[in-house]
Amino acid sequence: MQLDSTPIYAYPIDMSKKIALVAGALDLPFFTRDALRRAGWDVFVVGLKNFYDPRLKPDMVVRLGGGGRAVREFRRRGINTLTFVGALGHPNLRDIRPDFWSLSILFSILKHQQGYDSMAVALTGALARRGLNVVAAQDLAPELTFETPGVQTKTHPTKSDTRDIERAIDVSHTIGAADIGASVVVDKQVIAVEAAEGTAKMLERVVDMRKNIKRNSGVFAKMTKPGQDLRIDIPAIGIDTVRAVAAAHLRGIVVNAKTCFVVDKPAVIRAANQAKIFIMAV
Repeated sequence: MQLDSTPIYAYPIDMSKKIALVAGALDLPFFTRDALRRAGWDVFVVGLKNFYDPRLKPDMVVRLGGGGRAVREFRRRGINTLTFVGALGHPNLRDIRPDFWSLSILFSILKHQQGYDSMAVALTGALARRGLNVVAAQDLAPELTFETPGVQTKTHPTKSDTRDIERAIDVSHTIGAADIGASVVVDKQVIAVEAAEGTAKMLERVVDMRKNIKRNSGVFAKMTKPGQDLRIDIPAIGIDTVRAVAAAHLRGIVVNAKTCFVVDKPAVIRAANQAKIFIMAV
């Protein structure tokens, strides 16, 4: 069940160790900023207006369509390496109004509207042509992931769980290859797959569907999609994931080692142990 989680892309790492962290919502930007600093990076934090948490205290704030101002600041500071972390919800239309620089990027992306994955690749390619290297934060700070494959918790999967895990991985790769989603719930049969709603909403459906279940069974898998560009499209789990899996009366969680962000890893493992569910990295 070992899977190759080696990144599918290669990019030059800035030996000056200067990096701009473009931050969206939730807690992931905090953990990423701190992990990069521990790894020796000089981190310049850019908060996306109406998304970033004010407690982050970014070095500058820009709206989604105001990339030109940020790029000028990057060049002034000698920064050519970027990483993107944090969720984006529904933006204010006024913030999407692009400046000239952002408009040129937008045109490049719109040429590749075949799905989310192709648009992510188009974005990183457009930025690279302008001298900006987008990197995956988990490559620079592996501590943000489960670095070693295997069971990460006190609870271990049973033989029945192993069959569910294998089915979940197979189904996840099937829907991922079609750029539908990457998360799936399996309890002998497929219970739910992720679509445009996202992982959290999918798990909400499963919790509601299984509220009368008396015995825990089945697994939740959130796998890297085949060909997924992990510099932009970052799979992640956190304490909320553990709580939802426990509330859905599932036995455990399956993710990829080295590529899936684990938001506050010690707290996630602690919560899983308390709920008596397993977490397996493959």
